[in-house]
Amino acid sequence: MKAFRVKGRFRMGKEWQTFTKEVVEESEDGAHEKALSIMGSKHRVKRTNIKINEVKEISPDEVEDIVVRDLLEDV
Repeated sequence: MKAFRVKGRFRMGKEWQTFTKEVVEESEDGAHEKALSIMGSKHRVKRTNIKINEVKEISPDEVEDIVVRDLLEDV
């Protein structure tokens, strides 16, 4: 499993909100899908209103999210 940092924006009402999310997945495509799933579930936003700008693999030392760090240590 690898850590990825996903950056993008989503439409909330009339405004676009930026976000950065760290996820643990096998590939960039998996990280992209996971980010869409999390943002849609958490904010009740349809996938068409979520724009992913960047998916970047990061080293375990760069991970800031405690949950993601713990998931990487367990693997």
